[in-house]
Amino acid sequence: MPKEEKPYRIYRGGRAKGRVPLQRHAPPKKGETKNGGPGTTATPPASPPRPRRRYGRWIVLGLLGLIVLAVVWGVAGYLSFRSGVGEANERIPGSAAQLLEKQDGLLTSTPTTILVLGTDGSVAGGRGDANRSDSIMLVRSDPRRQGLAFLSIPRDLRVPIPGIGTAKANAAFQHGGATLALRTIRDLTGLDVNHVAIVDFDRFRELIDAVGGIEVDVLKPIQSNRFDCPYPSPKRCAEWDGWRFEQGSQHMDGRRALVYSRIRENRLDLSETDLDRARRQQQVVQATAAKVTSLGTAVRLPFVGDDMARPLATDLSAGQLMQLGWAYFRADAARALHCRLGGEPASVDGESVLLGSEDNVAAVAMFMGRSAPLPPPKGLPYAPGCVVGDRAL
Repeated sequence: MPKEEKPYRIYRGGRAKGRVPLQRHAPPKKGETKNGGPGTTATPPASPPRPRRRYGRWIVLGLLGLIVLAVVWGVAGYLSFRSGVGEANERIPGSAAQLLEKQDGLLTSTPTTILVLGTDGSVAGGRGDANRSDSIMLVRSDPRRQGLAFLSIPRDLRVPIPGIGTAKANAAFQHGGATLALRTIRDLTGLDVNHVAIVDFDRFRELIDAVGGIEVDVLKPIQSNRFDCPYPSPKRCAEWDGWRFEQGSQHMDGRRALVYSRIRENRLDLSETDLDRARRQQQVVQATAAKVTSLGTAVRLPFVGDDMARPLATDLSAGQLMQLGWAYFRADAARALHCRLGGEPASVDGESVLLGSEDNVAAVAMFMGRSAPLPPPKGLPYAPGCVVGDRAL
């Protein structure tokens, strides 16, 4: 072996002992071990696994927290609402409750007819007849058909009042409260009434304010006469032109909604009658029901539940009112049926009244869904009839 050749190699790390092989081993073939036998190729040891981030656990805990919060919030709202409704139940006389037709089943699945009486309890000047029912209305909910129907009964309609004789329909409440009013309307229409609700209009605006106001579609421009002047100065009120409402959808607080439902004279359309006023009352009632059953009100229920029942006197329990609210929520409000009774204007003993029309029987049948709705004939402003949707009667 020549001197220049060495049987070993020098590496930077030092000299390896023994003979250094001159030929490198080939890497093991697929399916062979490092030693050439069958098996799998050896792999370097794996790095320790990283801890998994438990997003799923936090998502589940968050959802459970939201559910618990929603349950607690709902219970608090219901208790607040039930407290106010309990006081409203005590304001209904037992004699009136005995006249109501009992019904089997939930209000979410059973047709229900409710007599709604709006009373003006204001002590403002010029309202000596404040104990009379300023608004008389039957409201029917039919969850099976997802339908709503409203029937206004003119306050000036002459009707037989048990024990009193023939007089204006609104006199029944003055003479005998809810009991006599209920008997009078039941005899007039021939309908069974399941529930009654009396609304104090002077406090009704508190309810509307409590739910944040309502949206009302004003069907035509209105300028009222001078009533309920908003200014404290008599001089300013003398110069005031009255309340104005533009045509179209408007947001109204409690005071403005109450004024809208009370307008008896539209100075921009002198052909309007007290029946047009009844139609506006239907709008306010429907808009209020829509707001009361909205999600926003449900969220605020723990704070406004007691206020919502304060203007009411009713036999409906808190549970029944919530069932009714759910039936209303599911109903197609845009297809609601709006009806009215009517007659011929006349003067009896120096008092302006309406003498009932024979067509009132047909209007009641339309209200109950027994016949197709027909609008009042044109040119007869006091005639009975029904329309579908938010249209003028």
